[in-house]
Amino acid sequence: MKIIAIDSSGLVASVAVVEDDILIAEYNVQYKKTHSQTLLPMLDELKKMVDLDLKTVDAIALAKGPGSFTGLRIGSATAKGLGFALEIPLIEIPTLDGMACCLYGTDKLICPIMDARRNQVYTGIYEFKKTQKEPSAYELTRLLPQCAVSIEEIAERCNAYDREVIFLGDGVPVFAKRLAELMHVPYGFAPAHMNRQRAAAFAFLAIQYFKEGNYVAAKDHAPEYLRLSQAEREKAEKCC
Repeated sequence: MKIIAIDSSGLVASVAVVEDDILIAEYNVQYKKTHSQTLLPMLDELKKMVDLDLKTVDAIALAKGPGSFTGLRIGSATAKGLGFALEIPLIEIPTLDGMACCLYGTDKLICPIMDARRNQVYTGIYEFKKTQKEPSAYELTRLLPQCAVSIEEIAERCNAYDREVIFLGDGVPVFAKRLAELMHVPYGFAPAHMNRQRAAAFAFLAIQYFKEGNYVAAKDHAPEYLRLSQAEREKAEKCC
């Protein structure tokens, strides 16, 4: 099973090629360029570097959302274009679920936080548990499905579990000082190689989803924003 995974939901543009349980290639960029400038060139570079025959790809995995409205649209358009051209399905991965997989196997609670502006974060709470079918493997469990809430609310929810928490995501540098005031349980921040979206982590979930038949046709995919865009909010306010 061969999967191309892409993510442009946040500050990082990330592309990976995975075959079964082997990461063939991954390309991550966080720089002062838009995803419209980076995503397709990155895909093309990976294709050339690993001599990828696109006809051998079984599915395209992508971050479904939430995240940057523009970033999600770029990722969605790229994935749909590939899906249509190659006549293969798309595997939609919730953004926060994919981020949590960066900390595979930890015994701590995992809390990804993306800066959603307006004093909110896109977030969720996760843990890994040993699977019954494969004692050597772990399964991601949602304790709080992804949502958009204030940093105060997610800190309160984390404190309620009375367990150590690891935070990751672009919301960490924004809210680190506030978390220091709010957290009453031990906590830490993931290091640089684990603290942002990575397409390879999304591919890990995508393989499971594909085996379960959890995928959609390219024409049926749509991003999940969780909130209205600024333009939609402003329009609604004018109407009222």
